[in-house]
Amino acid sequence: MKNALSRLISFDVSGNNDSILRREWLQANGLGGFSSGTLAGGVTRRYHGLLVAALPAPLGRTVMLSRVQESIKPGNDNIILLNTQDLGDNQTDGTMCQCIESFHLDTGLPVWTYQTDNFKLEKRILMLRNKNTVLVNYHLVKATGTVEIDLRPAVHFRPLEASVNNTTVEDSEYSVVAKDNIYQIHGGHFPPLLLKIIDSESTFNIDNRRNDNIYFRLEYERGYAAVGKHWSPGFFKTILCAGQSTTIIASTETADDLPVNFADAYTHEIDRRKKLLALAPIAKKGNEQLIAELILAADQFIITPGGRVEETERARAAGEEVKTIIAGYHWFTDWGRDTMISLEGLTLTTGRHTEARYILRTFANYVRDGLIPNMFPEHDKTGLYHTADASLWFFHALNRYVKTTQDRATLRVILPKLISIVEHHLAGTRFNIAVDPNDGLLQQGEEGYQLTWMDAKVNDWVVTPRRGKAVELNALWFNALRLLENWLIEERDDRAYTIGQHAQRAQHSFNERFWNPINGYLYDVIDGPEKLDDSCRPNQIFSIALDHPVLDPQHWKAVVEQVKKHLLTPVGLRSLSPQHRDYKPNYDGDLFTRDAAYHQGTVWAWLIGPYIDAWVKTYPEERVNVSKLLSGFEMHMNDAGVGSISEIFDAEPPFTPRGCIAQAWSVAEVLRCLATYS
Repeated sequence: MKNALSRLISFDVSGNNDSILRREWLQANGLGGFSSGTLAGGVTRRYHGLLVAALPAPLGRTVMLSRVQESIKPGNDNIILLNTQDLGDNQTDGTMCQCIESFHLDTGLPVWTYQTDNFKLEKRILMLRNKNTVLVNYHLVKATGTVEIDLRPAVHFRPLEASVNNTTVEDSEYSVVAKDNIYQIHGGHFPPLLLKIIDSESTFNIDNRRNDNIYFRLEYERGYAAVGKHWSPGFFKTILCAGQSTTIIASTETADDLPVNFADAYTHEIDRRKKLLALAPIAKKGNEQLIAELILAADQFIITPGGRVEETERARAAGEEVKTIIAGYHWFTDWGRDTMISLEGLTLTTGRHTEARYILRTFANYVRDGLIPNMFPEHDKTGLYHTADASLWFFHALNRYVKTTQDRATLRVILPKLISIVEHHLAGTRFNIAVDPNDGLLQQGEEGYQLTWMDAKVNDWVVTPRRGKAVELNALWFNALRLLENWLIEERDDRAYTIGQHAQRAQHSFNERFWNPINGYLYDVIDGPEKLDDSCRPNQIFSIALDHPVLDPQHWKAVVEQVKKHLLTPVGLRSLSPQHRDYKPNYDGDLFTRDAAYHQGTVWAWLIGPYIDAWVKTYPEERVNVSKLLSGFEMHMNDAGVGSISEIFDAEPPFTPRGCIAQAWSVAEVLRCLATYS
C-alpha cells in the first residue's frame, strides 16, 4: 500500500480564490471532537476551530481555540499573514496569503506549504487520538536568514452549536494564568484552555486584543448571525533558522498529558493510520489510492463518545468499550439509523471487527420499547427514540457483522433484544409504530414527528411526514423478520415458525398493495393521509437491495429503470423526481428554505449503495461496471471536505456539495461498494 498522500491542491493567488475559501479540512480525535477550517486559513462557519473539544455532558462539544493568527517576518521583509483573517479585519473573510503555495494530505493529515524568495515553510496540524489536544507545527524548510514567527491564539469559548455572537463568556471573564511555560486561559464555566510552545524557545507577549467584527461568510449564506468576536491574551514570538520548527499546543487535558515534541506525536499518529490501512482487507482491491483515502476518512467517524463518561467507565469495568459512530461533521452527533447503515462500510470492510461488536452491543443496551435511539443530543447522556426505521436497520447491521465475523456469541447476546423489538412492533409501540393486523404491514406516524430517514422539520412543520405505511419501512420489516426467522432456526427455537408466518404475510401484502401499475414503480406511502402517495422517490429501491428482497423479481427491472431515469446522478440519488410538483433543484438559503429542499430533490450520496445493490441483482452482468457509478465521488473528494464525502448535493449540475462536509454513511456506502464489487 502506497502512502496515502493524495489530494494535492495548488494555489493560484492571482485568480478567483472562492473555491479555496470554500474547501475545508477536518481532523477528528476519536471522542467526537475535531479540528477544522478552510484551506485558505480563515474561519467561515460557527463550527470551525483549531480545537473543538468533546467535553463531558452537559457541556458537550465546545469551541475552545478558534484560530491562531500567524505572522511571519523573514529578515528585514514586511510581515506576512499566513491566514486570511486578522484580528483587525472589519467584517471580511480576508484575502489569500500571497505566499501560500499548496495544500495536501499526508496519510490524511493536513499540510500547507508557504514559499517566497526568502523562505519556505510547512505547517502541519495534528489532533492527538482520544485527547482534546491539538498541535500546530511550523517547520522552516529553508530561509536566507532568520525568520520571526508570531502566533496569536484567538478564543471564543462557546458550545459548538451556539451562534458566533454568543455571549456565554464576556471578554472581561477571560483571564490568563502562567505556570511552567504553560499558559491557561480561563473563561466562564468552561475548563481552562492550556497553551504551550514546544520544539523551540519562545517568549509570550501580553497584548490583550479583541475583535467584534469577525465575519463568518457561510453563516451569512445559511441565514444565521454572521458577525462574531474573538479575544486574544497576547502572542508567542519565536525566531527560527532553516531546518528548525516551532509548535503551539492547545489542550483541555492536564499538563502531564501534553507531548514534549511534535515529531514523536506525529510519527505515532502516522503509524496508527498505516496500521489501519494494513488491517483493512479491502486495501488491495482496485483503486488503492481512493480506497486508502476512504479508510482514513472512515476512521473519523468511529468514536468513544467523550461526553458520556459514566457510560464509558461502566463498560470498561465490564471488559467492554462504548463505541458509536458520528453521523457527520461538523454538527451531527451519533444517530442510530446512520450508525447501523454505516457500520458495514466503516468497520467490516476495514477489518475493525472488534469496534463493530462494541457498537452493536452499545446500541443493544439502549433498546427501549422495541426501539433503538434515533440520536443522542449534544448535551445529554440519554437518547431520543423518535424513529421508525433505526431498529430495523439494527437487524441489517447485525446480520452483516455475523456473516463477516461468524461471531455467534454476540448474536446470542443480542437475540433477546431482537425478539423484543419484533414483539413490540407486532403489539404496537411508541409513535403509533405497529403492524396492521389486517395486512401484516408496518405503519407509523404521530402528529409533529418525522419518523423515517426523510426527517426534515422546521419548528412545527414536518416537511415529509410520510405517515402511514412507508415503502422502505416495510422492506426493512420483511428483511428483519426473515433474518430473525433464520437465526431462530439456527438456534432451534420454535418461535421461528411464527416469525416466518408474519414475514410471508407481509410479503404477500406488500406486493399486492405497493405496486403501482400505472406508473410502473412502487408507491412511496400507502394508507396515510394521502391514501396513496405515488411520488417517485429512492425509498423503493430497498425492496430489492436488502438481503431478503420483499419485492417480486418480476418488478425489479421496472423499479430499477425508473430510479435510474428519474433519480440517478454521478453523486447519489435524488430524493424526489424532477417531475414532481414539490421538486427543489437546489439546497441553499436559510434554514427554512434548505429544509424544504432536504428530501425534495436534494441528492443523497449514501443512496448510491442500495442503488448499486439493486442494479447488480437485476443485471448481474453489470457488476463489472460498478466503478463507473462511483467515479463521481473520487473527483468530489478534492472539493468541500477534502479527502471525504459530503452529506448531500444539489439535484442539478454541477451538483454542488452541501450539508456536512464529511458524512459517515456517504463514506461507508462508497467504501462498501468498492469492497463488495471490486
